[in-house]
Parts: sequence; C-alpha cells; structure tokens
Amino acid sequence: MRLAAAADLQPVLPPILDKFEQQTGIHVLASYQSSATLATQIIDGAPFDLFMAADLSFPQRVIDAGKAEESQPLAYARGTLVLWTRNDSGVKDLSLDALRGATIQSIAIANPDHAPYGRAAKAALDHAGLLSSVQPRLRIAENIAQTAQFADSGNAQVGFLSLTSALTPRLQADGHFIRVPAEDYPPIIQGAIVVRGSTGSAAAHQFLEFLRSPATAQILSASGLEPFSMHQP
Repeated sequence: MRLAAAADLQPVLPPILDKFEQQTGIHVLASYQSSATLATQIIDGAPFDLFMAADLSFPQRVIDAGKAEESQPLAYARGTLVLWTRNDSGVKDLSLDALRGATIQSIAIANPDHAPYGRAAKAALDHAGLLSSVQPRLRIAENIAQTAQFADSGNAQVGFLSLTSALTPRLQADGHFIRVPAEDYPPIIQGAIVVRGSTGSAAAHQFLEFLRSPATAQILSASGLEPFSMHQP
C-alpha cells in the first residue's frame, strides 16, 4: 500500500506501520511531504492509496477533484502547535511575547500556503498582533519537518513546530518548547481519504480501521497527536 502522509506524521507513523505489517502482512510505503504537495500529486494522478493530511482542507481538495472514495475527510487526530528553541539559542524566557523584542532575530515557520502548521503559526502570530513586526525575521520552510531542521540546526533561533516534532528524542535533547495557546489558532484537525480507484483500497481501509484501535491511539497520543475515533466531522 502507498501512503501519502503529512510531514508532521514522519516521527509518528513508522512504529505504527511496523505493527500494522506484523499483524496483517501488508507493507506500507510512506511518502512524507507537505499536505498541499501531496494533495496536488494525488489530483494529478500519483498512485497513492491513502492520504493522511495535517488538516481537512487538503483532503477536501482531493474530494472536490473526484479523486476520493469519501464525501468528507475522515478526521483521525488533532495536532498541537508549539514554539521551540535550542537550549543554546540564547532565548532565556521562551514565549510568544518574547518575539516582540530584538533578541530573537529569526523564526522558522512552515510555508502557510503549503503546510497546515504554517497556517496555524501565521494565525497565532496574527492573533498576538505580531505578524507584521516579525515578517522580516521569518524563515519559511517547505513543511513542518524542514521547519524543525531549520530550528534544530540553528538556522533559526526559534521555530513554530508540531508537537510531534518537538517530542522526538533529538529535539527533546537539543531544546525545549512551549505550547501555543489553542485559542490562538484554528484547530489543526487532521483528515484522511482513500484514493478513488486505487489498487490498494482494501488495505487502506484496513489501515484506517487499525488506527482506531486503543493500542494505536496510545502511540498517537504519546507522539503528540490527540487521536479521534474515525468519523466524518
């Protein structure tokens, strides 16, 4: 089965895919990119069986293009936006308010046009009245995985990351984070669709069922996603 997965799932899915293969014998080949990039590829005919995005809008684009089995995206988890910095970045008191000062000279965010977490970061900055003042200091990454690389490598002093990135062993060792208040940005409801006419449709449905299991929900939760029972929002 071929899975198109949002970049925030890269730290989360590998152990889940391993367990799924152990239980079913079905091997899943996952491609991790921004939700927008994957949606475009599927609409253009890329041979994916399942699309797990970081929001609902990009699966909806696939539905609107007539390329999905579902009439609405299936919500599988809620994501959390955090502000992260390296322990040696020189940022003493990490907060949104700290972005007002001149101490923080570079801020990594995912491209708001391509990545739901980037869109959430932009909304949070706008909500705090910071967007125009920090605009010259933004370092725009293609997706949330690259945003984490920017921040962890020191190419940016701080980064708006997914909680899934911030909880990886490397980033936990290298830095620290605060959660951006949930009321500062629209909910990051992550949605999935099965690609219409795909050869692995049955396996895709089987994997979505596997995501509903309590054991899988525990892995999602420990990795920084709030799991949903699969439903149509």
